[in-house]
Amino acid sequence: MRTIIKSATNVILLLAFAALTTYAQQRPLITEDVDIIPPGSVRIEAGLDFMQGAKYPLSGINGDLTRVGVIGISVGMGPNIEFQIEGVAQNVVGINSRGPAAIPLNLAPGVNSTNDTGDFTLWAKFKLRNETEHGPSLGFRFGVGLPNSNQSTGIGLNQTNAYGSILVGKKFGQDGRFNTFGNLGIAILTAPTELFSQNDVLTYGVAGIFRINKQFSVAGEVNGRANTRPGNGPLGTESQSEARLGMQIRASGLRFDFAGIKGLTSFSPNSGFTVGVTYDTPAIFAPIKQ
Repeated sequence: MRTIIKSATNVILLLAFAALTTYAQQRPLITEDVDIIPPGSVRIEAGLDFMQGAKYPLSGINGDLTRVGVIGISVGMGPNIEFQIEGVAQNVVGINSRGPAAIPLNLAPGVNSTNDTGDFTLWAKFKLRNETEHGPSLGFRFGVGLPNSNQSTGIGLNQTNAYGSILVGKKFGQDGRFNTFGNLGIAILTAPTELFSQNDVLTYGVAGIFRINKQFSVAGEVNGRANTRPGNGPLGTESQSEARLGMQIRASGLRFDFAGIKGLTSFSPNSGFTVGVTYDTPAIFAPIKQ
């Protein structure tokens, strides 16, 4: 535990003394902005998360989660189309307690940690309507979660899931200084322990980014999913929600970010933080013109 905290602290110090980002979107937030990155450009995001009290009801594990290499790659395919890849290179859990597991685990008795690759998600985002003086911008985003993890490690679910959500955004103040946006949608989650079964959960997010000046912005959100089945729903598909509050810092063509995280449901991590960096490339290819 102390080793993980020390490593995370070193990463924060390294980021704090490095150079930092460019345009608007949305790390350290996970709610999706409506805006599309410039056509032909690529956005590369990388970060590290630390979560205290992470819970895995399917495996019975409770512990402290470190996500190393929280990766996001976005490609501007056109003025209103964006393709995205998101995932985690490595999840590491320091085990604090173990309860009964609903699936077979490849963990020796008394082991105090486990690690695994995170599941990746492929996304397509469409901006359907530009913002007007009195109306919000509108968009739609859908994606598929890939089964990259190994459920026997006790962290991932190794399931294929589908997502779709409506995106809404509105800017306020001089030069759109206060950018607000929200998501509302549905996720079709495979029930890991129930044959031919799924849980259609409601997904949501409400976020805002306030630009203090050219270098600094404050960002905050509430984001999560709500179970629609009786009780807590099938194991592995429970309601989860979290609040994030942090900052974006721009300099030298990069954007560094950090945020504190607070879990809002009994199945969410208790608390944590995230740090990361974003780089937007110039246009590296010319989108096909109709």
